Amino acid sequence: MTSKGHFITFEGIDGSGKSTQARLLADHLRCLGYDVVLTREPGGSPGAEEIRALVLQGDPDRWSAETELLLFTAARRDHMERLIQPAVDAGQIVICDRFADSTRMYQGLSRGDLRAKVDTLHELMIGQEPDLTILIDMDPGQGLARAKGRQGTEERFEDFGTELQEKMRAGFLALAKEFASRFRTIDGGQDVDAVARDVQSATASYLSSPS
Repeated sequence: MTSKGHFITFEGIDGSGKSTQARLLADHLRCLGYDVVLTREPGGSPGAEEIRALVLQGDPDRWSAETELLLFTAARRDHMERLIQPAVDAGQIVICDRFADSTRMYQGLSRGDLRAKVDTLHELMIGQEPDLTILIDMDPGQGLARAKGRQGTEERFEDFGTELQEKMRAGFLALAKEFASRFRTIDGGQDVDAVARDVQSATASYLSSPS
């Protein structure tokens, strides 16, 4: 249904429900006839998935913020080369659970004053922003409880605690103002179906707007 590809990302604190909403949006758009690729970061390509295991598992102090920045950028570069850009070039809609905005938050602000380095490295090695970013806004305490309730192995960032999540939420809301042209903020405190409807509405508005 589209000759022009689109790159849509989901952002939010841990436990905000963004992964669920990314999947629901992908299913919705497929039902409408769009060709959709659903992916995630870190990961999305074989090499990037290997890096994902390095950065999301283990002790919270396993890596410095600077090392994490390099690892995430390497994973993102591989992801862009092997999956995202080819799909967009082919006219598909790529929906990605997290992208560079998460790096701007986790390594750029919340774990150190590295925002300038994050942006410089992003411009040098990635050079692309999403067409649309959907921010699922969520109370940090509620989000962290959800995230820890999953009891998975990829809990390294959740283990930093509520303080990090509070910084993340404030930072994401600031990013939504900084990049207002591509961000749409959705209330993640609603039930899943209500959030999904808001996400679908925001996406429909974007897709129907002149390019």
